Amino acid sequence: MAEARRLALMIGATGAVGSDVARALRARGWQVRALARNPSAAAEREPGFDWIGGDAMDRAAVVAAAGDADIIFHAANPPLYRNWRGLALPMLANAVAAAEASGARLIFPGNIYNFGPDAWPFVAETAPQRPTTRKGAVRVEMETMLHEAGQRGVRSLVVRAGDFFGPSAVNSWLAKVIAPAGKPPTRVVYPGPLEVGHAWAYLPDLAETTARLAEIETELPTTAVLHFGGHWVTGAELVEAVRQVTDNPRLPARQFPWWLVGMAAPFVPFLSELWEMRYLWRHPVKLDNAKLVAVLGEEPQTPLITAIQNTLGAHGCLARDRLE
Repeated sequence: MAEARRLALMIGATGAVGSDVARALRARGWQVRALARNPSAAAEREPGFDWIGGDAMDRAAVVAAAGDADIIFHAANPPLYRNWRGLALPMLANAVAAAEASGARLIFPGNIYNFGPDAWPFVAETAPQRPTTRKGAVRVEMETMLHEAGQRGVRSLVVRAGDFFGPSAVNSWLAKVIAPAGKPPTRVVYPGPLEVGHAWAYLPDLAETTARLAEIETELPTTAVLHFGGHWVTGAELVEAVRQVTDNPRLPARQFPWWLVGMAAPFVPFLSELWEMRYLWRHPVKLDNAKLVAVLGEEPQTPLITAIQNTLGAHGCLARDRLE
C-alpha cells in the first residue's frame, strides 16, 4: 500500500515566498493545499496546487482548511507595509489557532526587523530582540506569540532570512530599486554604502531549505528558530554582479535618494514606513547559519552570479542574447 503524501496548508501562496515554498514542497512529493480569497483566479496562475477559498483574517476558515495538514506555512503579509499591527498579528494568531487545533507544525518566515544595534553584526538565534522600529516591535510580538503557543504544545519553526530576491520576487529591493524590472538597467541604484555587507536570500534556495526542514520537522524542538545565511555581499559586490550579468562593465552605480524619502515621509504613509527601515542598509546585519547547517548538513546555495542572472532574466532586465 502506497504511503500517503504529507499535506501542507499554504497561507499566502500567491506571494513570492509562499509560492516558491509551495513549489519546493510539491517537487518533494507533498500535497499542497493553498488558501486564497479568489481560488479560481489563483488556480489559473498556479494550477498545481489544491486551491480553496478563504481569508487569512477568518479564523474559522483557516482552522477548517488546516484540519488534516501536517504543516502550515504562514506567509501572509500586509501589502506595502500597511497596518502591520492590525493585520499581521491577527493573521498569525489565526494560523496558531489552526496549528493548535490540527496538531500541524506552523512554519513562519522570519526576517531581521526583530533586531536592534545590540544584536549586530553577526546575529545568532539567541541574539536579543530589542528593535528600534515599529515593524520590528510587531515582528517581536509575532515571534513571542509562537513561543507562548509552544508552552501549550503548539509546534512552530521560524526560518529567518535576509532581503528576498529571485524570479518571483517582483516587489523586492532588487526588482523595484536596484535593477528595476522591465528593461535592461541603465544604472544600479543601491540603498546603502557600497562597502557595507548586506544579507540576501535567493528565494529558490530559501524555499528548498524550508522544504527540507519540513521533511524533518518532527525531529525539531517544539519551538524552533533557524537562521538562513543566504548571500552576504557588499553593495560593491552586488553592483559588480549586475554589471557582469548584463555584460555592461561601465554600468554606473548611484545612491538611493533617501533624502527625498525623508522629505516625503511625513505625507506618504508607505514612505514613512520605508524611511524607518533605512538603518538595515547602513549597518551590517549578518545571520549566523551554523545551527541550520548542523541540522541539514548544508545550506542550499545557488552561486550569486547564477542567482542574479536567473532573477534579472525573469524580470526582463537582460538583452535577448544574454538569455540564450
